[in-house]
Parts: sequence; C-alpha cells; structure tokens
Amino acid sequence: MPLDLSRLHLGCPYYPEHWPEARWADDARWMRGIGLTVTRMAEFAWALLEPSEDRFDFAWLDRAVDVFAAEGFQILLGTPTAAPPIWLSRRYPETLPIDDQGRRRNVGGRRHYCPNSPTYRTLSRRIARAMGERYGGRPEIVGWQIDNEFGGSGSARCYCEHCVTSFRTWLIERYSTLDALNTAWGTDFWSQHYADWSEIGAPILTNNAANPAQTLDYARFMSDSFVRFQRLQIEALREVVPAEHVFTTNFMGLFTQLDSFELAQDLDWASWDSYPTGNVFRWGAQTRNPGDLVPPYAFDVGDPIITGLAHDLTRGLKQAPFWVMEQQAGHINWESVNTLIRPGAIRLWTWHALAHGANGIVYFRERAALPAQEQYHSGLLKHDGTPDLGYREVSALAPERALMEAVAAHPPRARVALRYSYDDLWALQIAPHRKDFIYQRLIFVWYAALKHLGVDVDLVPPGAALDAYAVVIAPTAHLADAAEAAGLEAFARAGGAVIVGVRSGAKTTENAFTAQPLPGVLGGLVGANVSQWGALPDGVTFELTGELPGLAEPGAGFWVEALEPLPVADIRVLAAYAEGPWAGHSALTEHTLGQGRALYVGWYPRQAQAEAVLRRVLPMHNVPIETDLPPGLVLNRRGPYTMLLNFTDWPLSATVAGETFVVPGRDIVVRRMADARDDR
Repeated sequence: MPLDLSRLHLGCPYYPEHWPEARWADDARWMRGIGLTVTRMAEFAWALLEPSEDRFDFAWLDRAVDVFAAEGFQILLGTPTAAPPIWLSRRYPETLPIDDQGRRRNVGGRRHYCPNSPTYRTLSRRIARAMGERYGGRPEIVGWQIDNEFGGSGSARCYCEHCVTSFRTWLIERYSTLDALNTAWGTDFWSQHYADWSEIGAPILTNNAANPAQTLDYARFMSDSFVRFQRLQIEALREVVPAEHVFTTNFMGLFTQLDSFELAQDLDWASWDSYPTGNVFRWGAQTRNPGDLVPPYAFDVGDPIITGLAHDLTRGLKQAPFWVMEQQAGHINWESVNTLIRPGAIRLWTWHALAHGANGIVYFRERAALPAQEQYHSGLLKHDGTPDLGYREVSALAPERALMEAVAAHPPRARVALRYSYDDLWALQIAPHRKDFIYQRLIFVWYAALKHLGVDVDLVPPGAALDAYAVVIAPTAHLADAAEAAGLEAFARAGGAVIVGVRSGAKTTENAFTAQPLPGVLGGLVGANVSQWGALPDGVTFELTGELPGLAEPGAGFWVEALEPLPVADIRVLAAYAEGPWAGHSALTEHTLGQGRALYVGWYPRQAQAEAVLRRVLPMHNVPIETDLPPGLVLNRRGPYTMLLNFTDWPLSATVAGETFVVPGRDIVVRRMADARDDR
C-alpha cells in the first residue's frame, strides 16, 4: 500500500545491524504494540550492503524487512551515502572533502565525502540503484530517505579540486562570459580581474576577506552541489522503483549552510530531525537577541518558539504537511549540556509537531546504542532493553490517536507569510557590518511576536506565490530584485499588507550595493528613501515618538535608519526619532497602495515593538489577534482545531474566541472550535 502522506503516521527507525538477529522479531512486536507503523532502515549501512567494491550483500536486510513486514510496518529505506565505507575512502581518497584550511578530512565519523567527486557520485548512484532494484518490488517498501542530514557535521562546504573545477562550470552557466563575471564581482577592486576561467579558485585562505560576491556564489554553488547529488540518487531510484514510491530527506530545521527550499524541490515531502533540548544551545544564539533570557522551563523541554520556527520552516519547504523524521525521545548526547527529560515532554513534542503541520513523527531511536559515538543518546528502550521514558509516553498516546488523526486530516492554513531567504542570510554572514547582526535573530523577532499574539505563519522564499495571504513580512529583503519588488507591490495594491524591515533593497542579487537610493528596488513599494543608516553600540538607543503604543520602550537601537517619505499624498509617518542626530526624521512609514499598504520599519525592533506594528496591521487585514499568550504557552490551529500547549510546570490560561482556557503544566488542550467541543 502506498504511503499516504495526508494521514498521521508514528514510527521509529530500526538498525538491525546494531542488534543480534534473534531480537529483531521481538523488537518489531513491541514497536508495533505501542502503535508504531513506520520504520526507517539502512541509512548508515553501506559497509554491510556493499562489503567490497561492486559486491553486494542484501541478505541480512532482506531478513530484517521480512521481520518488520510480518508485523505490518511500512518501511522507508535510506540511501547510505552519508557514511561511505572504509574501503571506498581508502581506495579513492579524492572522495574525501577538503576544509577551509586546505586540510583533507579523514574517515572514522560520517559525512566524509565530496558531493562533486565524480567517483563518489558514480558509486553513490550505483548503491542507490542497486537498493532500488532489490527492494522496488517489495510492497512493504513505500519510500526513500536520500542520504542523512545534508551538510551536517561540518560537511556543507568542500574546497577540493573537484569542487573548484565544478565551481568554474557553475559560474560559466551563471554568467556566460568573464566580462559579466568581472562586472558582477567588481573585480577591478584590489586588482582581482580574471582573464581566464581557470584563474578562479575557492574563496579561502585569502590574505584579507575574500570577495563577498565570490563568497556568496560559492555558498550558492555548494548548496546546488547537494541539490544535484540528491537528484542523482532520486533519478537512479526512479528508474527502477514503482511510481508510487515517495522521496524525502531529513533536513535540520534552522541549519543555515544549504538552501533548504532548493533542496526540497525534487522531494515529495519534507522532514526534519527535531531535538528540542539541543536546539536551545545550538540555535539559541542564532535566534534570541543578546539580553533575552532563555526561558526557565526550556532546559528539559526546549524553547517551543525556536522549535516552532523550525517546524514552520520545514512545512514551508513544500507548503504541505511534513514529517519529523527523528523526534527526540529522551536525552541527547551531542550538546555541551545534555539535560534530563522530564515526564510529559515527549507527548508535548509530539503534539507540538502535529500542531505545526507534522503528519509523521518518527521517534529516535528504538534502543540506546551500546558501542560507538551515540552511546549516551536515549532511545525508547534503555541500554538494557527495558522501557525508558519515551516508550512509556509513546505507549500512552493510544487514547489520543483518534483525535490526533482527526487533526492531521486538516493541512495548516496561515494568512501571514514570513519571507525567509538563504541568500540574504549568507550575504549578511559575509558582511554583517555589525558582527552580531544575525539574519535569523531578526526573523525570530517577528516570528516570536506573531506567536505571542497567537497568529499562525508560513515561511516562504523570495518570489513565492502570495495569493493565499493577507500580510507578508520581510524582516529584511536585503538582496531583493525588481521582479520581487513588483510582486510585493502588486500584492499590496490588491489589498495585502507588506511589512519591510531594515537593510532591505540594499544590495543586488550579486551581493553588490545598489546604485539607487535605498531601499533600492523597494523604494516605490514603501514610498520612502533611507537617507542615513548605521549601527549603534550596545546600550545606545534613540527615543521614538509616534501614534503607536508600545514603540517607546526601549526606543530604537542596534541598527537604525532615517527615512524620508517621497513626495506622494498617500504616505503616513507612524513614528519618528525624537533625539539623536536624526531627531525629527521618520522611523516608521506607511504607504497606501491601491487597496493595501506597505510599511517600512526603520530600526531593528525588539519583540514588543514588532507586536505594536502587528497590532495595527493585522486587524486591518482581517487577521485576528486572539490573545497575549503567557511565556511557555503556544497556540496553533489546524482546520477547525485550536491547540494550546503548555511547556511550563505550572497552569497557564489564555482567552481564545472569547473563551478562557486553563492548560495544566506540560499538558495540551485541543478544542474543535466549530462546535465548541473540548476533544482532549
């Protein structure tokens, strides 16, 4: 039976190669017994599947598939290219990547390959096709995960000779002529002019900062390299497997080094690996601004706004329900502090994923590993094979399954879009101007403001179709082009609202500053020019004055821009600087266009200030603001269902559609609002 992506699935990966064959059947039985119906296998098993070059051994995997098929599991197979076998790396050392210090990586971990190595591409295609030929006819095999966590373990950039050669080809395809490239890169600066394509190398080990246009193009190129590497495997499989087989890869949420929108285009659905307690550490500095406190409840349950942003970004990759291909099911092993997990967290994470649009939750892993690198990583079972917290909490979901399946039948529908651009992210990494100007922090300000107001949001790439939305927010449209500017203006004229933030329109898509008055191609949209701009030191702010409550504190800081409205009749100044060198200059403008409007926020807002802007704009465009949610309480909607999730240890309350709900600590309330019936 094909995998129905419109329905709810719970599952768990299984690693038959890690356990004696005598226990496989017992494991399949207990996994099925707690309500799991999907498993993933083989994504790290290349050395066993191909023990030596061109000699395959599928017998052990055949038997594992038989065991799980007998229990009624649908099985996803992973192509094993994230962990090349020792024989491959030793025989073909040119497949090993080279880092930004010019050092070739060694074997012994995972992801030690170059996606542009012709040899590695050939061998990867061969193992993928061989697996497809072997298992394409098995009805239990319903889909494929390509590779594992593309770009993880520091593998998103390679600078080897294959990459440099492929980079030159990529540049020829992009620019056609050296004259066009030299112009785009501004190579007359510092005598960088190229006379032959062979002169172009990787932007590393330069005596000063590398050319920013070259560095951005190399980031784009490496991202495209993984897109092509993934496509190579999908094409190999599609040649030999049934048409109903579906394909995904497991993204890493807020991972920044690959363009996940591009990587998702060849996939049938998106999935990601969610580890909420680890995300507090690895993404906290990328999302929360200096001085923001980590929520006190987050150490053993994670920050639900950070995790929610990753959920919504993953859903946005296909604008469709997604899966959590690895859901944390206990403590992890890879952060600086791997905290305990309190009872209730795993159930909460399951409902949280579902509330954001997940139709598949796959708990990692079946049992804690005995040897090797992940010994301290929890599973559903402990090291000794007895039930752990994850086993007990997943088992306890049985009475809620019918409600979960009813919720999953409704794709999420948001009326607010948040623009998310990897090109902007990379460009601001390359030239932040202020070292802690971090793209995802600015995204997070607006995302957290929306979630505090109980508003659902889709994350969309530049140029996305906007017909389904009432409001579009671009915290910065740094590398906007004329086509996108025209699309945003048309959206506003048709009745939508566009909110644009600092540093928008400052650069061209080649990462060069625009020659137009700022905000460049967006000037006609916002109806104002940026006459001055700059960063402020920590602790320095300019007082704001204006008609919107909530803007005064703490004033404008971090990054500020002075705005000059264009001489048109339909521009309104909503806030101005009351002090400093730009006293009297506009700081927040609203431009009426047709049936809609465009606002330019001329400073880096704090969350409360973003909320003040949203409180003005959202009701004007029929987007309801339900409530001010207390910290730790999140609200999501799917179809007629409203879900309130409490991530703290104490009861929290909120009023939704005129009704007050009290949610116990680490608990969930689900309400079908159409008939006001509590289905929890």
